Order: sequence, then C-alpha cells, then structure tokens
Amino acid sequence: MFKTILVPTDLQEKSQRALDVSVRMALRERGRVLLLHVVETIDDDEEAFDAFYERLRVRAEEKLIDMAARYADRPVRIDRHIVFGKRVREIVEFAGGHGVDVIVLGSHKIDPSNPAEGWATISYRVAILAPCHVLMVK
Repeated sequence: MFKTILVPTDLQEKSQRALDVSVRMALRERGRVLLLHVVETIDDDEEAFDAFYERLRVRAEEKLIDMAARYADRPVRIDRHIVFGKRVREIVEFAGGHGVDVIVLGSHKIDPSNPAEGWATISYRVAILAPCHVLMVK
C-alpha cells in the first residue's frame, strides 16, 4: 500500500522516531524511504548566501548519512535528498513530484489545556496541503 515513503527531517533526534516507523513500513511493503531535508532559504540576494548554504548542505548530508546508517543491517532502501527553499512548500512539492504514497513526519503532542497552540507547525501545514496520506508520529 505504501511503497514510497517520504520522511522530512529537521536533522534533530526527534525525527528518528518517524524514520523508525518508516523503515518498518518499508520493510513490510518492500518499499523505499526518501529521507528529505529542506535547507530553509532567506528571501534575499541568494548569491550572497551561497557559501553559507553550501555549509548547511554539507552538514545536512553528513547528518542524513548518519541517520540512514542506523539501518544498514536491514534490507531497506533509504535515499537521501536535500533541497533548498521554504520547508512546507518544498516538502509538498517533493511528495507530488516523486510519487510519494505517504509522508511520515514527527509532530508534537497537543496540550489539551491549550489545543489551539501548535496548529501552524510545519507538520500540520504539510498534513493539510499534502497530495498524499500523512502519518504524524508523536
């Protein structure tokens, strides 16, 4: 059912849970995982930031390699991707352009005493705009 699984990551340890779930799904379905990091860009003269963005890309590539390496002993394909732009837009466009069946991403738990807080998070915006299923891992 879910052969192509997209896991957007901010490179933090909390993203690892979403990747864990995705790997289990991919193993069960004989699918593949697309691990994606979006380097957030500034709406300004991009050439002035080229060296800065390149350092972020190199750092992100190292982190993605480390994240995927945790599953080296499992027969699962994990492709790593880095794109530049605005996170929500890039995640949604990537999913649409790569035949993604489901997006699996980390999210936070809702505080029942303040349920309106957090509705504008990246995970909730992706869930609303995504062209496919979305699983939020808490």
